[in-house]
Amino acid sequence: MDRDQAPQLPEDEFGPETALIRGGVRRTPYGETSEAIFLTSGFVYESAGAAEARFAGDEPGFVYSRYANPTLEVLETRLALLEGAEGCHVTASGMSAVFTALFCHLRGGDHVVASRALFGSCFFILNVILPRYGITTTFVDGGDLAAWEAAMRPNTRAVFLETPANPTLDIVDVAAVSKIAHAGGARVFIDNVFATPLGQKPLELGADVVIYSATKHIDGQGRVLGGAVLSDKKFLTDDFLPYYRHTGPAMSPFNAWVLVKGLETLGLRVERQVANADRLARLVEAHPGAKSVRYPWLESHPQHALARRQMKNGGTLIAFDLGTKAAAFAFLDALRLVDISNNLGDTKSLATHPTTTTHRAMEAADRAAMGITEGLVRLSVGLEGVEDLERDLSRGLDAAKRAG
Repeated sequence: MDRDQAPQLPEDEFGPETALIRGGVRRTPYGETSEAIFLTSGFVYESAGAAEARFAGDEPGFVYSRYANPTLEVLETRLALLEGAEGCHVTASGMSAVFTALFCHLRGGDHVVASRALFGSCFFILNVILPRYGITTTFVDGGDLAAWEAAMRPNTRAVFLETPANPTLDIVDVAAVSKIAHAGGARVFIDNVFATPLGQKPLELGADVVIYSATKHIDGQGRVLGGAVLSDKKFLTDDFLPYYRHTGPAMSPFNAWVLVKGLETLGLRVERQVANADRLARLVEAHPGAKSVRYPWLESHPQHALARRQMKNGGTLIAFDLGTKAAAFAFLDALRLVDISNNLGDTKSLATHPTTTTHRAMEAADRAAMGITEGLVRLSVGLEGVEDLERDLSRGLDAAKRAG
């Protein structure tokens, strides 16, 4: 059934908890409880004239799953409702979402200003891939508003940032940076993965484009890859869709269906993960094996006040410095419950050593400039019993202290 022919639910009345479960629902004539999955590459038409009208946009409906698909549309509608965005399009992975959102908007000769603290693949796109097309980037300390302002040029068309940043949990003042960017005629692109759509609303703070790796908290169970780009209709229609349709970074309908089901428990999962993370961050901070710890809700975080202003909670990630690579490895190897993995946002707690995994491809000087030390560990907190996690982290921290 075409979504325009299906019964409509009062989505304008949805709160976030309801949107996670009911948003975008379009039942077929069979009246299924769980959302239908449309594993089809294409669609048929009643006549040649109907096909012509469909392709011309004169008749509503679907033409090819690389363009749009009913299952993807449920996910996109639900995410847009949750984010408070005019529209959403989902992609095959988080990095395809980042690259497509930026590349569809930029042209040769354009300039980008970005925060220095970024996920390794985001840094690679800005520092290596885009320059091949004549697009340059100036990297700045995300917390230095004067640096953001000084980096703007007449040809700056995009500002890109993560907040909290991966893996250092640096916080950027979204409202202030957005004001600087808009004064210079640039759009603001934010990777909001660490905060989740429940913990931070970038569009309300002034951002223009919000990007997610749906692989992380939205799935949150280590099953599928996915990405999402949310923005106003003008950006999505004029910039994003032509590039998206003709280059093919579309999401699989099966993955979209898994993510739709993942959204139903997102609120419950994140609430528990945040509570666990807050408690574990305080345990790490108090342990003599840790040299320093970063968690936005800790009073010791250098941007704690800013985090309190623009975030609704401290998130599910913790970063801490154990001093040396040997100490970091000793910590990881001593864990019996927490898994060593480069993923995050999962129901299972996961820990990684960014220098040798997620940010390995970066030059040592670039890692140092971002604050990624040899002793840094990133912990993604899951849903396990917090007492069990405390025992496991204490075991690891004791091992790190012995390794020195």
